[in-house]
Amino acid sequence: MAKNKFGFWSIVLLGINAIIGSGIFLLPNKVYELMGTLSLAVIFFDMLLAIGMALCFAELSGLFNKNGGPYVYARAVFGNFVGFEVGFMKAAVSIIAWAAMANGFATALSAVWAPAAVPCVMQTIIVVLLAVLGILNILGVQFSKLLNNIVTVGKLLPLIFFIVIGALFIDGGNFTMTLPENVETGSFGAAALLIFYAFTGFESIATAAEDMDNPQKNLPRAILMVMLIVSAFYLFIQTVSIGVLGASLASTKTPIAAAAGTFMGSAGAILVTVGTLISIGGINIASSFLTPRTVIAIADDHMLPPVFSRYNRFGTPYVAIAFSTILAIVIALSGSFTQLAAISVVSRFTQYLPSCLAVIVLRNRQPDRISSMRLPLGPFIPLISVIVSVWLLVQSDMQKIIIGLGGLLIGVPFYFIMKKQYLNK
Repeated sequence: MAKNKFGFWSIVLLGINAIIGSGIFLLPNKVYELMGTLSLAVIFFDMLLAIGMALCFAELSGLFNKNGGPYVYARAVFGNFVGFEVGFMKAAVSIIAWAAMANGFATALSAVWAPAAVPCVMQTIIVVLLAVLGILNILGVQFSKLLNNIVTVGKLLPLIFFIVIGALFIDGGNFTMTLPENVETGSFGAAALLIFYAFTGFESIATAAEDMDNPQKNLPRAILMVMLIVSAFYLFIQTVSIGVLGASLASTKTPIAAAAGTFMGSAGAILVTVGTLISIGGINIASSFLTPRTVIAIADDHMLPPVFSRYNRFGTPYVAIAFSTILAIVIALSGSFTQLAAISVVSRFTQYLPSCLAVIVLRNRQPDRISSMRLPLGPFIPLISVIVSVWLLVQSDMQKIIIGLGGLLIGVPFYFIMKKQYLNK
């Protein structure tokens, strides 16, 4: 194994870190408010969809060993234009999400350290956090790998503790199959779209393939392992939250902390708060590593200025990292990403749908090209994933769909400018 590359278990930890962020600490109450005890069914539904999509990514990652993930798959199957659009959206969403998470870390810190709520202090925290992670990323993969592994283990331990101890305090009577009084016809779809945000991030695992040891073998297995672990955590956390809090789960703003406080007192609430900070800090670390890799992948294909393809003596794409970090700082300080965070799940389907379709096209176009992880049941899994994804998108309101997919239109002129300047040279 190459010394400075991610091995199998480091890839798994990176994937978990890229998915489990602040959402898991806030999701139980929101989905319970919409669907009551059937919120478990909503999470199970999203779990099946996410695993289906992840399996598509697993098969594709077994065919490619280049940075870029969804961008690479879309470009190889559908051509430069579609590839650029997917890459453009992925880079934009990744940078915005990283900015949002940096702001989220400062906000979470303000809950336990009041000065962090002061605007100038909060802005300083955001800038320092993003800048330090950018610098560590520039210094080499080894720094990012070590920090990611430590923080991922640190974020999982409080959740494991919450699940194991909380299971002893579950009240079976809280699982009566009833729906909230204000439930509407589209509540299941709305809840599924809302909670699917907590599953997003798995598509980023393949983004840094070139920084991973034997990616065509390790990535497919790691993607499946990550999704199974994350899904198990989500189901167990929701089960404990319902079992401990019952109907009061819908009215609490910090569900896991409230549940932990119920069976462990103030010490439990503090433990979960620390876990929240570690979790959000961890997803910032994963974002700092994964986000620039999409930029470098597009640049390597001559669809961005060649300066983005420059590497330093540590073997890291320092220009792409610096660009992503600076842009993330600007967006984070603007304070305008609350709405963007709400529509980010819609934007991510610009990566999911082309990747699922790419599996079907590649199988028909190159039947002799076999991935190290080939999906069973022929085209069934990618086809169902596409159909369910489209249904899930329809559950969103039109404004979010327009804004979420509007980035595709913004990318069009950029593509033709880049094509004229660099692609044909």
